[in-house]
Amino acid sequence: MNSARTDALEKQTGRGSRDALLHKALDETELGLRMLVTLNAFRLLISTSLLLLFVVGTEPRFFGDTKPTLFAAVAASYLVFAILSAVSLRQDYVPRKVLATTQLFADIVAITLLMHASGGISSGLGGLLIIFIGAGSLVLPVSAATTLAAIATLAILGEQAYAQVTSLMVQSNWPAAGVLGAIIFAIALAAQPLAGRIRASEALARQFGVDLKNLSELNDYIVQHLRESIVVVDDADTVRLINGSATQLLAAGPIQRGTELGTVCTPLADYIGEWRLDHDMPSHPEMTLITEGDNVRITAHLAPLGKAGRRDGPILVFLEDVSHINARVQQSKLASLGRLSASIAHEIRNPVGAMSHAAQLLAESPGLSNDDQRLTEIIESHSERVSHIIDNVLQLSRRDSSRPERLQLAAWLEDFAAEFVRTLELQEGELTIGDVPADLEARMDRGHLRQVLWNLCDNAVKYASETGGIMVEVQGGRMPGQGRPYIEVLDCGHGVDDATADKIFEPFYTARSGGTGLGLYISRELCELNRATLLYLDRPGGGSIFRIVFSDPDRWDTQDEQ
Repeated sequence: MNSARTDALEKQTGRGSRDALLHKALDETELGLRMLVTLNAFRLLISTSLLLLFVVGTEPRFFGDTKPTLFAAVAASYLVFAILSAVSLRQDYVPRKVLATTQLFADIVAITLLMHASGGISSGLGGLLIIFIGAGSLVLPVSAATTLAAIATLAILGEQAYAQVTSLMVQSNWPAAGVLGAIIFAIALAAQPLAGRIRASEALARQFGVDLKNLSELNDYIVQHLRESIVVVDDADTVRLINGSATQLLAAGPIQRGTELGTVCTPLADYIGEWRLDHDMPSHPEMTLITEGDNVRITAHLAPLGKAGRRDGPILVFLEDVSHINARVQQSKLASLGRLSASIAHEIRNPVGAMSHAAQLLAESPGLSNDDQRLTEIIESHSERVSHIIDNVLQLSRRDSSRPERLQLAAWLEDFAAEFVRTLELQEGELTIGDVPADLEARMDRGHLRQVLWNLCDNAVKYASETGGIMVEVQGGRMPGQGRPYIEVLDCGHGVDDATADKIFEPFYTARSGGTGLGLYISRELCELNRATLLYLDRPGGGSIFRIVFSDPDRWDTQDEQ
């Protein structure tokens, strides 16, 4: 029993609070202002029309024929009042409820006097009060609306009585006056439920508008701060949405909504155009984009947003840097290589070592002929090569996880060059360090970077020596557009043809008889383990360029802190 009473009390309390909030919302929203502006516009129209009809009209006039002077004075004053009300509404000098009450009271007085000057209830001007009181009831509380309706009714009846007493009317029309007063009162009461619904709808619409705006801002914030790169294009292949990550990945400047995708990324636009027409094409291509001299390998996954996966509608494109994908699967690769290398070390290394040792002992025998001596040398050289391959595989498999740190590349490269020149006993000028910005920083494991750069420089020296001279240059800078730091190793060798360029990073591929084919593969794996990318480029004029493009140190430092 007490629970039911409590629930009823809560409902009543909630209803009262809701009504109070709705009235408060009316003051805060533009509903009341729009209603008052519309009502005042009607007031201006009525006062202007009545004044013009009186001025330009001839005897007998439609209105004001009984008391012309009073009619003209009231109509002119009513027009001035409407103009002042318009100014007050525009400047918001007076609170809206006070202004609405004042305006309606002035309407009652003005319409009653105009009606009296035009012959009373028979002029029909009293019907204007129905419009003013009805519209005002949508703005005012029920108490104020009914009070004004009662004043209007008493004013009509009072005018009728005054006209009757002063004999200004030949015949009285009390029924018409009474009916008009009843209609005004009924309209004032009937407008209140409608006003409540309008207030509720306005309050809900405003709340929904605020929620929708907040949701839109939240969605925009989430999309713009996603690590994933997202681009949304419509059926005309124009950009409708692109976040900052995608803009940076595509090395594009600020992109406005409605920009042609072809002006942002031509290879992606071409692929989407072909993909829309050919339903056999996959929706997750991997391509190499070249923008402003920057080579970035990315994957683009296309997700149709239309009905039933139709390809001719809008498309959501997910872009991702391949180097980051490879970094995520690097641990599984290393685990597999670790198991493989352990098996290789156990099953192959010991027998190879035994064969090499046997060949060395055999070479010491005094009775060997020259041919036999040559055969033992072959056994020893190939045993050494197999052992070297096993060492490289084991070295790769032991790379657990990187320990990246921020490196000042200018100072680090100077130290590296001094060590490399001293170890290989190079002459002055055979290895040079180009202009590297003093503030250029990269984020990578120090040991991994040394191994990768040593391997690249060692290959450059070997291939450059085949052309009759050693000229190797190491330089660094920032990529145009993206701003990512990079290091390049440039040589003046024979270069790499197009067919070979696609294979040089594959394991065990080598174009030289004495190589193992694992150097560049290990170098790329170590780069990707540190979220960097190792690329090959043709050098204009002959030779090769191997470029290490590092990840943005500021971006990944922030993500690791999270």
